[in-house]
Amino acid sequence: MPTIGLSFIDWIIILVYFAFVLGIGWYLRRFTKNEEDFFLAGRKNSSWVAGLAFLSANLGALELLGMTGNTFKYGMYVAHFYWIGAIPAMLFLGVYMMPFYYSSKIKSVPGYLKLRFDEKTRVLNGIAFAIMTLLVSGINLYAMALVLHTFLGWHWDISMWISAITIGIYVTMSGLMSAIFTEIIQFFLIWFGLFLVSIMGFMEIGSWHAIVTRINEISPVSFTTLWSTSGNPIENGMFINWAGIALGLGFVLSFGYWTTDFLVIQRAFSAKNLHSARMTPILASFFKMALPFIVILAGLIAIVLSHDPNSGFKLLHDGGHINYDSALPLLIARYYPTGLVGLGVTALLAGFMAGQAGNISAFNTVWTYDIYKSVLYKNASDAHLLWMGRVSTVAGVAVSLITAYWAKSFPSIMDYMQAIFSWVNAPLFATMLLGMFVWWITPNGAFWGLITGMASSFTMYMAVKFNWFSQSIITMSNVQSDMAANFWRAWWAWLICAIVTVVISLFTRKKPKEELVGLVKGLTEENIDEHLPLFKRPVFYAAISLVILIILDVIFW
Repeated sequence: MPTIGLSFIDWIIILVYFAFVLGIGWYLRRFTKNEEDFFLAGRKNSSWVAGLAFLSANLGALELLGMTGNTFKYGMYVAHFYWIGAIPAMLFLGVYMMPFYYSSKIKSVPGYLKLRFDEKTRVLNGIAFAIMTLLVSGINLYAMALVLHTFLGWHWDISMWISAITIGIYVTMSGLMSAIFTEIIQFFLIWFGLFLVSIMGFMEIGSWHAIVTRINEISPVSFTTLWSTSGNPIENGMFINWAGIALGLGFVLSFGYWTTDFLVIQRAFSAKNLHSARMTPILASFFKMALPFIVILAGLIAIVLSHDPNSGFKLLHDGGHINYDSALPLLIARYYPTGLVGLGVTALLAGFMAGQAGNISAFNTVWTYDIYKSVLYKNASDAHLLWMGRVSTVAGVAVSLITAYWAKSFPSIMDYMQAIFSWVNAPLFATMLLGMFVWWITPNGAFWGLITGMASSFTMYMAVKFNWFSQSIITMSNVQSDMAANFWRAWWAWLICAIVTVVISLFTRKKPKEELVGLVKGLTEENIDEHLPLFKRPVFYAAISLVILIILDVIFW
């Protein structure tokens, strides 16, 4: 494969960033004196710091390479992941769920399950989350390796190992604190380093109208609308109807990720008080809505260029298959001059490192508290838990190397991600929703419902993969689409988990109401913001965010 190459100035920019990140990890190590500093960054952050870290933890390989590549594959329907597939859930987390999470002083989401239900439900979720996190963290290692492979021509193995060693060093030194610092740096690097791709592509093609017109001339289905072609699956690039989008993505996958995935929620836990914790996802929602103007627009530009014989733009091929995830790195190489290439590559690497750091910091917390201390060493001291946190960080990075090679085998990392989320997050959201809003849901109901939901989702995935039955049974459509299958599988897993949980709860022992105060709506004080004027309340900013979301959906209907 031809090497794109970097100039001396580009190299300097990248090396300065790596040295800076490792220096931050070394500097912050002196402030990491106990296990709360390592796992929760001392709970000292403002809503702005926590909010930027909250979003940046989500801005890893999935958001950058994955979403750009998926836009190339599916068209503008990918914007649903940013809008209906994110904003309502982020607002729901801030307004309704964060009071239960933050006020209970838990260190992880499985910790809430222990308080609300019991130890076995906590351990089950802890194990499932740890496995899921290591699978997902491999994506960021793979994405970093893809950039090094694309720009430098380095061998895949060398690229993977360099990525893993760098991340392992700085997260091991100071845990969540260094992860949050690098996530905030990465947030600004992404905007300054990557937004120029969309601007320059826009200028080359001429206008939004020109982009839409040229794509419509190429594609037999709509790649440039959001909802107007969702009535019939065969009319849009994702081959899915509005029900699959609303139920599978907008409800189950979205809420399952944003309200239960400890990777992002851990950042809100680092906030200095409940008000700041509630504002964390709400502030992040405004920036989340703006990201399609980088990644979705870049993907559409890549479609136009790849079908223009005079552009010379073609995606990479691996093993005879199109590598959709190479779209963004190749656009950077196309548009950026010497120096700016280094900035663009640094922005990509920063995103992947922050995403990987987020996964590993979430993994080491859940492993240490919800598996190791809960099951293996119940009397562990704080000093021992801090040591275990560092050991599990190194182990997590090592396992991520293995999962990175699996991620590489998928045509698009987005398909891989959504499959994983449908196995774990979708049924977990049913458990959390019922647990927070229905007091009589029992520990046994939650445990067996969660097991059944996860098992049914994984079974449906394997059944389609190995042709045990047709995908149409899940999607209720004769059109084949991996993403549509992910959406519908998530919905069925959520529904199965919810039904089993409710039915078993009707016949098993309930926890006394007095044990559920602060954990369940209706048994918890709700006059949180009564002392604040309207313009300072989280619900006020949540309403503004929701109005902007509706406007965007109407504009790009």
